Amino acid sequence: MKKDFYEILGISKNADAAEIKKAYRKSALKYHPDKNPGDKEAEENFKLAAEAYEVLSDPNKKAKYDQYGHQAFDGAGGFGGGHGGMNMDDIFSQFGDIFGGGFGGFGGGGGGPRRAKGSNLRIKVKLTLEEIANGVEKKVKVKRKVQAKGVTYKTCTTCNGQGQVMRVTNTILGRMQSASTCPTCGGSGQILDKKPSEADAQGMVQEDETVSIKIPAGVTDGMQLKVSNKGNDAPGNSIPGDLIVAIEEVEHEFLKREGENVHFDLYISFPEAVLGASKDIEAINGKVRIKLEEGIQSGKILRLKGKGIPSLNGYGNGDLLVHVNVWTPRTLNKEQKQFFENALNDEHFVPSPEKSEKSFFEKVKDMFS
Repeated sequence: MKKDFYEILGISKNADAAEIKKAYRKSALKYHPDKNPGDKEAEENFKLAAEAYEVLSDPNKKAKYDQYGHQAFDGAGGFGGGHGGMNMDDIFSQFGDIFGGGFGGFGGGGGGPRRAKGSNLRIKVKLTLEEIANGVEKKVKVKRKVQAKGVTYKTCTTCNGQGQVMRVTNTILGRMQSASTCPTCGGSGQILDKKPSEADAQGMVQEDETVSIKIPAGVTDGMQLKVSNKGNDAPGNSIPGDLIVAIEEVEHEFLKREGENVHFDLYISFPEAVLGASKDIEAINGKVRIKLEEGIQSGKILRLKGKGIPSLNGYGNGDLLVHVNVWTPRTLNKEQKQFFENALNDEHFVPSPEKSEKSFFEKVKDMFS
């Protein structure tokens, strides 16, 4: 089981952005590879801290993590497909500035070229209620920018491949030296040398790629999943961006979703309400037969346990709530009308709800409890 992100950083769930950043910096400096050469456990803790910070430092991701836990990200690869999918360059390219210049890249001491990261791509994936309930693997075609074949790079002459330029300024305390990202190569230490005619100014071309996306059961409309390294490439020795997948739920013809529960309106005739009946109703994975007792009342809610949507956290399934509606006929022939006229004063037709019968508001309260 994956360790809790808050526990990894040693903070509470109420920690603000500043506390999260401070806790990550403390943990990252403690387990930094330069301080712990050859220590695999320290390297693992370093990656775990980066994974936790990547989620908790983003308000949207933090909210999803607080609600759904690790499964909010694991379905589509999460953070680099789990921290094992990241290398040190990934971490330093995204969070290198958080070390305040104290350390450079992996084994790099104090600086050196940085690997650029390509831009993210965003797509929408439409899912039916059945796909949401069961989980699904979708194959989508995306247009990605990739490095063209035949592209070559050479060492940046501005920074001599260091990715940084040094500046010396005079201050009241004396001459101060500072480093900044090279404006020519953007910190990569490389510039374009040769490229084919079909490539753009950065040596990139667009290609179609079919990407497989594993979507876990229980996702919700508007939720975003991440497929790592399936966004655009960047020039040179770069890290690909990510593919952000937004979930769009297709409305079901008969069923209405409410969180993990599903609602179905069942209309029955007056004779069925009086005599009772067996009815086939729509459920997520096919029809389900239910039995209606004699004298069932309109507004009755039947709860079918476990026939709803699975919890994204794996805490079981929601329920299917069947709302019984007795259909009143709008047109009657002469004999039918006479029957009901004769029944107007019949004691069996006079409403007499039992004390055990719940009111409408009590039924609503039970439905949401």
